[in-house]
Amino acid sequence: MAKNKISDLRDHLFETLEALKDTEKPMEIERARAISTVAKTIIDTAKVELEAYELLGEGEPAAFFPEADDKAPKAARMKAMLRGMQ
Repeated sequence: MAKNKISDLRDHLFETLEALKDTEKPMEIERARAISTVAKTIIDTAKVELEAYELLGEGEPAAFFPEADDKAPKAARMKAMLRGMQ
């Protein structure tokens, strides 16, 4: 099971925003860009993992998305898979 969750990433991004806005000691722009790039990669990866889970019903979405713990009925997943094949 993953140590970090999407909610942790959200917290880090808000911390970055707050650090950028700090008038006394703002975060360096390049560091903020690096954080943003890594965050986008994590988010894109999570989207692909969730799409794969929704289509195939395999894997563990709860690792990234605890709220998505297999709530989709099998028929809905099959429908989504078929739509993706068109």
